[in-house]
Order: sequence, then C-alpha cells, then structure tokens
Amino acid sequence: MAIKVTLLTHTPDPEQTVAAAAKLCYSPSGIEDIRDGLTEESTASFVNMLADIGHASPFEHASFTFGIEGISRACSHQLVRHRIASYSQQSQRYVDGNSFEFVTPPEIESDPHCSEVYNRVIEVQKQAYSEIRDALAVKYIAEETGKAYQGTDAEIIAQYKSENKQKCSAFIKKANEDARYILPNACTTKIVCTFNARSLENFFAHRCCNRAQWEIREVARQMLLLCKEAAPHIFRKSGPSCMRGSCPEGNMTCGKIKEVREQYGYEKS
Repeated sequence: MAIKVTLLTHTPDPEQTVAAAAKLCYSPSGIEDIRDGLTEESTASFVNMLADIGHASPFEHASFTFGIEGISRACSHQLVRHRIASYSQQSQRYVDGNSFEFVTPPEIESDPHCSEVYNRVIEVQKQAYSEIRDALAVKYIAEETGKAYQGTDAEIIAQYKSENKQKCSAFIKKANEDARYILPNACTTKIVCTFNARSLENFFAHRCCNRAQWEIREVARQMLLLCKEAAPHIFRKSGPSCMRGSCPEGNMTCGKIKEVREQYGYEKS
C-alpha cells in the first residue's frame, strides 16, 4: 500500500486569517474591521513580510488537518513525536490485526535475500497473531459459558458468535489487546493529524531533510505540496532547514544543499 496524504480541511482563507491576526498587532484596527483592505495582493504581501521578518505567532491561527494512510507504525511513532499537533490513530485494540497490511522498506524490497527473509517473518507474525487472538477468545468464551465446545478455535468462535454476537465481539476485542503485541513496526496504520502553520514549518524543517527516515520524509513531502497549494505564501519558504541558511547537521550533512534547495523551490530573501 503506497503512502497517501490527504488534506482533509484547513482554516477558511488561511492567509487572510494570518494577515488579519498580524494586522491587529501593527494597527489600531478594531476586530469588526480587521479584514478591511486585505485584498488578495495585500494579504500576500503582508504574509510574505511576516515570514521575512520572522514574526511567526500569527501563523498559529491557520490550521491544517491531514489524513495519512499506508504508513508503518514505525513512521507514526516518529510523527506523533511532534507534540504541537493533534492526532487520532487507528486502534489495534478495536481493529482486527488481520486487516492490516505491512510496509516493506525499499532497500529490503530491492534485495532478493532480504526480501525473502522479511516476508517469511511477516507471515510467521501474521499467523501467530491469528492463533493467539483466537485462542484467547476461546478461553474467554469457555470462562463465560462453562461449555466444552468442539472444533477448532475458529469454529468455536463462529458457533458462539451465532449464539451471542455482542459478547463474542467483546471477547475478540479483548483478545486483540494482547495479540497485538506480536504485530511488528511494519504493520500499517492510518492517522488524522492537525497542525497549525507555525508547527508545520518546524515539522517540514526536520522531516523534509535528507537525513530524515525515508518514510516520514515522503509523508512530509506530500504534506508540504498540499500546503503550498492551499496557502502558497504561508509556505513559500517551507522545507528542510537548509532552505533558510546553512545545513544545521554539521558533519552529518547530506552534502546536497544545492539539489535539496532546487527540489523545494528555494527563494532568496
């Protein structure tokens, strides 16, 4: 499953919202006329000026909500480390682990031996998840009913489900809680996240960098493209830190500042 980022919603007219908030700082305008005179051209000029002088707080008034799918749990753990944002993630308690897919890193996929080992282990983990989940569910059914059902675990679950669908569902969800411990970081997840524009600038500075892990770098790239389309002036200079100066990575620099700047449409101040 390929990584897919969708811009679900954002602050209506985000650039005018930012400009209006900043206007209050610099003029005697009242709230009722704060938007007066903010044409498309003046708004763009105002937002560009804010970015150039580093007046960042007005950018916090514009928010952007993304839906992200096709990423691994390894990637989502990196994503949620950006604390000035809000997250809602697909639960491994309530969603059956058998419905998840698995991300294969490109370097592993391109190597026949590594790919074979990787896929073999994934299949073992998938099978182990199913066996543990079903065995636990049957245990809970036996404890509830005191009956000695006959058949495989899957058959017992199906039989009990026909008798009491609601309780069976509850037992399976309870079994998921422990069975999920065997699921690997490769397991896919879906997540909705909301950032304000200032937090996004920080996110892009870190995660668009060539030294960021490949998966979250692709997430950041797609997010930035969507942001540039929705608010081109707000995100005019967004991208990795080297868009605004020298590389901050020191001896660990990728050494490709020129190429990176070209990729993200570098503009001089």
